[in-house]
Amino acid sequence: MNTYPNIFKKLDLGFIELKNRIIMGSMHTGLEEIGDWKRISEFYASRARGQVALIITGGIGPNKEGSVLPGASMMMTDDDVKNHMISTKAVHEEGGKIVMQILHAGRYAYNDKAVAPSPIKAPISPFTPRELDEEGIEKQISDIAQSAFLAKCAGYDGVEIMGSEGYLINQFLVNHTNKRKDSWGGSYKNRIRFPLEIVKRIREKVGKNFLLIYRLSVIDLIPNGSSWEEVILLAKEIEKAGVNILNSGIGWHEARIPTIATSVPKRAFSWVTKKLYGNVSIPIIASNRINSPKIAEDVLSDKCADLVSLARPFLADSEFVRKAFENKANEIVPCIACNQACLDHTFSMKLTSCLVNPRACRETELNYEKVIKSKKIAVVGAGPAGISFSITAAQRGHLISLFEENSEIGGQLNFAKMIPGKEEFYGLLNYYENEIKRLKINLITDHKVEMADLINFDEVIIATGVVPRKIDIQGQAKVNFVYNYQDVFSDKITIGNRIAIIGAGGIGFDIAEYISRSDISPTLDINKWMKIWGVTDPEIERGGVIQKNDLIENGSSKEIFLLQRKNEKVGKRLGKTTGWIHRKSLEKKNVKMLAGVNYEKITPEGLLISFGEEKRNIKMLKVDTIIVCAGQTSEISLAEALSPSNINYHIIGGAKKANELDAKSAIDNGCRLAAQL
Repeated sequence: MNTYPNIFKKLDLGFIELKNRIIMGSMHTGLEEIGDWKRISEFYASRARGQVALIITGGIGPNKEGSVLPGASMMMTDDDVKNHMISTKAVHEEGGKIVMQILHAGRYAYNDKAVAPSPIKAPISPFTPRELDEEGIEKQISDIAQSAFLAKCAGYDGVEIMGSEGYLINQFLVNHTNKRKDSWGGSYKNRIRFPLEIVKRIREKVGKNFLLIYRLSVIDLIPNGSSWEEVILLAKEIEKAGVNILNSGIGWHEARIPTIATSVPKRAFSWVTKKLYGNVSIPIIASNRINSPKIAEDVLSDKCADLVSLARPFLADSEFVRKAFENKANEIVPCIACNQACLDHTFSMKLTSCLVNPRACRETELNYEKVIKSKKIAVVGAGPAGISFSITAAQRGHLISLFEENSEIGGQLNFAKMIPGKEEFYGLLNYYENEIKRLKINLITDHKVEMADLINFDEVIIATGVVPRKIDIQGQAKVNFVYNYQDVFSDKITIGNRIAIIGAGGIGFDIAEYISRSDISPTLDINKWMKIWGVTDPEIERGGVIQKNDLIENGSSKEIFLLQRKNEKVGKRLGKTTGWIHRKSLEKKNVKMLAGVNYEKITPEGLLISFGEEKRNIKMLKVDTIIVCAGQTSEISLAEALSPSNINYHIIGGAKKANELDAKSAIDNGCRLAAQL
C-alpha cells in the first residue's frame, strides 16, 4: 500500500485526466532563452518520466512589451510553435502532460517598452511603464489569447494564465498600481474586467477541451493589496469565465516578506488556500514551501487544496514523484530552498541549476553513466564535495571508501544546519547518510588519513575542505575573548553579552543569527514567523500584511555588532534573492551593522575601530567577545604530502578553492569529477 493515498488519486476533468495530484510549478530557468530545444525538451521529459502529473513551463511572453526582459522566450510566431512542439512531443512520449504559462510582466518588464494600467514604476525595475490606452489594452488581451491559441497548436495540453506575483493582470486588480478613472479602473468590478476578458477570449480561441489554469494571487503581501472579499469574488468570476483549475500565487515580487526562502516555514501559506477551498467548485492548487511527499500529503489530507505545486523540488530531483510512489521518499534529493543556483542565477541572468543537483537544466551534458570497469577510489573528507563525489561515483559503479576525520559526515554543512532558518540542512544530511548506506560506500569516521591508507587505491580524491582564515589585530594575543566561527559552533566557549563579529559575509550573518537565536526558530513556528514578518489574514488586513510592523524580535539580550571592512551596504554580496531577508532578519533582532570599519586594536576593554581610509571617528566598542568570520583558506596539507608520491590524486571543493562556505561549487566539483572518472 502506498504511504501517500491522497497524492496518488487520479483527477478526472472529463477531457483530461491527471494521474496524481502533484504539479511541477512554473520556474524561470533560462532554458527557453538559449534556444537549444533538445536540451529544453529533455529537461521537461525527464520530469514527465519521473511521473509528475502535470508540468507548467516557465513564463512565456505573449508579446515584446510583456516579456520579462529583452530576448525572453515568447509565443508569437509559427517558428515559436515549431520549437515548442519539440518539448510537448518529448513530454507526451514519456506519458506526461504539459501546459504553457503565459506571463505578461507589465511594469515588471525589464525593458523600456513596459506597459501597465498606470505609469507607476515598480521598486524592482528601473523603467517607468507606459500607461495603456483602450487600444493598448485590447492589444494585450488579443495577444495573450493568440498566445494561448498558438500554445494549443504547439501541442500543449493547456495554458496557465499568470494572474499573480504582481505581474500585469495583478497590476490591474489593486489600487496600488491601478489609478485609472475609466472602465478599467476605479471600482473592483471595473478592475477585474481585464482578467475576465482574457479568460473569456482564450476560451473562445481554444475551445472547451483545453486546460485553463489561472494563477490567482490569494495573498498579495503588499499594502493596499486585494481584500479577501475581492479574492473570493475574482475566483468565482474566473470560474464562470471558463477556467478549469485555480493555482495559488503568494505575494508580489516587490513584497518585503519572504515567501519561498529556506527560512519560510514549510507549507507556510496552505492556510490561505484552505480559506479559498469550497468557495469554488473547480480544483485548487496549493503552492510554496512544499518540498516532501509527506508535506504534500498533509496539505491534501487537511483539505487545503485538491493538488499541490512543487517547483524547485523538481530541480533537486526529477524523480520525486516516482520515488514517492515506490515508498522511497528517503531517496529523494531534498530541495533545501536555498535559492543559490536557481533564483539567484535567474536574477543574475545565468542559467538555472540546483545546489544539490548540478544536473538540473544540464541533463544533456552532465551524465552519470554506469562504468564498464570499477575503480577503487579513496575520498578524504566527507563534506559536501567529498560526499557528492562519493555518491555519484558509487551510482556509476565505482567502489568508494570515504574517510572523515570527525565523528559525523557533512563538514561545514553541520554548521549551516545549526542556524535558525536553515533547518533544511538536517534533511540534506539525512539524505546523504541514507545514500552512503544504500550505495554501500565504505565510510570510515574518526580517522585522520595518512599516506599508508591510500596506497592500494586506483584514485584518491582530496576533499579536505577549508579552515578559518586567521587575522592579526594589534593586542589580539593579549586577550582571551577572540574566537573563530568554528569555536562558536562547537559550543565549547562562553559567549558574552556584547559581541563584535569581524566579517559580514555569509558566515558573519550566520553567526549573528546563531548567537541571537531565541528558544524556537521562527521557521519551525508558523505563528511566530507570521508575527515577526507582519503576515496576517487577508480577511483582516488588505493584502494579508500589517502595514506598520516594527516588531523587534527580542529573542536575545545580547548586543551584537556586525562589522565589515568594505565601505558598502552590509550584506551586499549575499545571495541576490535572499540577502535582503538576512539583513531584515538581523534588523528585527537589533543587530548593529557597520561598514567601512578599520580594526585598530584589541584591548581588555574591547575593540578599537575607525572608519574609512581617513580613519575617522575612532571609537571603542566595549565588547566582551570578538568572533572572527574573515573567510577561509584551503586545507591542503594532505595534497602537499601526496605531491611527491606516485599516488594519482584529484583536489575538489574547498580544498581546491576556498570560497565562503560555498556548498554549491563544492557539490558541483564533486559531481562533475565523479562523472569523468
